[in-house]
Amino acid sequence: MKKPEDKEFGYKFLTPFMRPLFRFFYSPKIIGAEKIPKDAAIVIAGNHKHVYDQCLTIMATKRVIHYMAKKEYFEGKLAPFFRAVGCIPVDRSRRDFSSAKSAMKVLKDGGAIGIFPEGTRNKTDKFLLRFKTGAVSMAKKSDAYIVPFGLTGDYKFRSKNLTVRYGEPFKVDDMTVEEANDKLYHEVERLMQENLKAEKTA
Repeated sequence: MKKPEDKEFGYKFLTPFMRPLFRFFYSPKIIGAEKIPKDAAIVIAGNHKHVYDQCLTIMATKRVIHYMAKKEYFEGKLAPFFRAVGCIPVDRSRRDFSSAKSAMKVLKDGGAIGIFPEGTRNKTDKFLLRFKTGAVSMAKKSDAYIVPFGLTGDYKFRSKNLTVRYGEPFKVDDMTVEEANDKLYHEVERLMQENLKAEKTA
């Protein structure tokens, strides 16, 4: 059986152009990218603040990351782009079993899923929103690794503080969903705090 990476021509065609452009405009610091497994099934999960957040994952690994994205993105002019880069549409107005099934197939085939457990962009004053359990549930059912990340800083031209930090991959098969979700939340929180601490001492 072919892995999902073999089917995503659009992703492989576009990302070599996206990476240098994004690096030029935003100058992100990417820390711990070597921790992302190169061939195991993985769920990459972290905080969400901007529509460009997934680009920092695309820059960090050559693997194809199938991001879960709200279905509205697939109804406008950019729909071909989201399909080309392997995003999976999610209907947030209901329990979307079809999107979960698509994501599970990617993981069962040894692929990579990207998800923001907060469920939406954090536009509040809170440091981190409460996590939904979708990421850990998928990892538990598929025996995939979870790769946490913490993202801080601003998307400004030649930004001096935009940072994404990846943590150690971990499995959740011996945890309850609640325990796994708590671990993921605290890992993401810790990684964000490390970014801010490093920024202050720079």
